[in-house]
Amino acid sequence: MTGPEVSPSFRLVYVPGVMPDKWVRVWNERQPDVPLTLTQVPAGPAHGMLRDGEADAGLVRLPVDRTVLSAIPLYTERTVVVVPKDHLVTAADSVTVEDLADDIVLHPLDDVLGWETLPGRPALERPATTADAIELVAAGIGVLVAPLSLARLHHRKDLTHRPLEDAPASSVALAWPEAATTDLVEDFIGIVRGRTVNSTRGRRPQPAQEKKPDRKQERKKDGPAARNAARGRRGTGGGTAKNPRRGKPRRRS
Repeated sequence: MTGPEVSPSFRLVYVPGVMPDKWVRVWNERQPDVPLTLTQVPAGPAHGMLRDGEADAGLVRLPVDRTVLSAIPLYTERTVVVVPKDHLVTAADSVTVEDLADDIVLHPLDDVLGWETLPGRPALERPATTADAIELVAAGIGVLVAPLSLARLHHRKDLTHRPLEDAPASSVALAWPEAATTDLVEDFIGIVRGRTVNSTRGRRPQPAQEKKPDRKQERKKDGPAARNAARGRRGTGGGTAKNPRRGKPRRRS
């Protein structure tokens, strides 16, 4: 005897700054019998969970290991510099890397921008996380360069941000283990790409409803002869045709 069947589920991981709500909402509408487990994890561990089969798919930051993971790029974020509200750069609408030459630029260990050369002056120590770096910015220790979504995620009333030109940018992608491209993964890909439930590229197209016959088209197809014959049939009784009366009877003078 075989054991009881395990109910299907879909495990989705996402990195800080990504907002998966709209896709999860569509999933719950289309797959009410398949619960979606949503877990937020740091950028580095998210890749490992996908490689180890601990998640079915993930909204992660590029790059990913393309030898084991498939990925669909979704969007690229704007890069900003997070500063205290009284910082000099707040007088400008945007900032260049050269504008940070005299600042201590914090470089957290979970940085997702992949700098070749960090602008400004280095700090004595690297903060462990972006959240820790934000606290140091608030304390006046330095400034932080990060994707816009992370600046918003860690927003504080005493801090602000400005777009940073000529800086690396972070791209977000949907990734999954290449060897485990399941039907549920294909369903989620369709949702992220905006396919409708009846899309021909979707996995479960809904059966098309039978169209009602168009009476006008049928009458056009029948033609005048058929319509005249139909009128003749409606005017007969008992199978014997009656001669129609032609005009009114003439009165005798």
